[in-house]
Amino acid sequence: MQLDLNLLTALDALLEEGSVTGAAARLHVTAPAMSRSLGRIRKATGDQILVRTGRHMTPTPRALAMRTEVHTLVRQAHQLLSAHTELDLAGLERVFTIRLHDALTTACGTALVAAVHRQAPGVKMRLTVEPGHDTPELRRGEVDVASSADPPSQPDIRHRLIGQDRVVLAVRAGHPLTEGPVTVERYAAADHVTVSRRGSLRDRVDEVVAALGHERRVMVSAPATDTALRLARDAGVVVTLPDAVTRAARDQLGLTTLQLPFDLPPVPLYLLWHQRYDDDPAHTWLLNIATQTLQALFTTPHTPDQ
Repeated sequence: MQLDLNLLTALDALLEEGSVTGAAARLHVTAPAMSRSLGRIRKATGDQILVRTGRHMTPTPRALAMRTEVHTLVRQAHQLLSAHTELDLAGLERVFTIRLHDALTTACGTALVAAVHRQAPGVKMRLTVEPGHDTPELRRGEVDVASSADPPSQPDIRHRLIGQDRVVLAVRAGHPLTEGPVTVERYAAADHVTVSRRGSLRDRVDEVVAALGHERRVMVSAPATDTALRLARDAGVVVTLPDAVTRAARDQLGLTTLQLPFDLPPVPLYLLWHQRYDDDPAHTWLLNIATQTLQALFTTPHTPDQ
């Protein structure tokens, strides 16, 4: 059987988009043409590849197993045919998925999108929220760049250290902690908010406070940093968070920043990506813009009010 290698490109798009319509738009073909390509792929592989589940299409186990290899083959073929082609940002049409911590999206998401579109107006971006634990999305090619407080554990995930952020506490104007020195006892006795998408009422700060012989009064958990900061303003709770990445939001809400009465190690910020993009000029360009945008958060020193 003679195999049309163009089907690899169609298969890659179908697996990335998860729909005939999305894959057709990505490759600039009609939906019926992409549907015919899917039919030929099914015949060639002897597998359904995508099956309908309600209003959506779900990849089969075999499709999931071959996704990374297909994407690698298509990328290598593209590099082979365009190895000597310079990156044309003005004509670049591509969709990038960037997974950032919610505080980073709030702090510099607008600046990042603006910087990308100034140079490459045809680029589309998906800004997604960073999950609370490691995921294989980078390895599967579902995420192009991700932020993390930890270096990767997998050897095929690359990383770049952007900076290190100190942890401070923020309260609304007139909060009792703004009057007099902040001691461990006064800090622990205040009402606190944690940031947790899973609703946890404890975090690493509680371990430090417990080691000093105290227990924090955590009254509420918030699913996002922005929500926690608004609770600090409106409900009078104490929020403990990284300084630089939340500074703009705190300033907008009129919160007062105070030093912690104990030492916490600085929080590193890494950008992660899969090694498949090492030789991809467009991805390197995106990574550099993201690096510059995030590093700007660390260039302006900030002194707590106390």
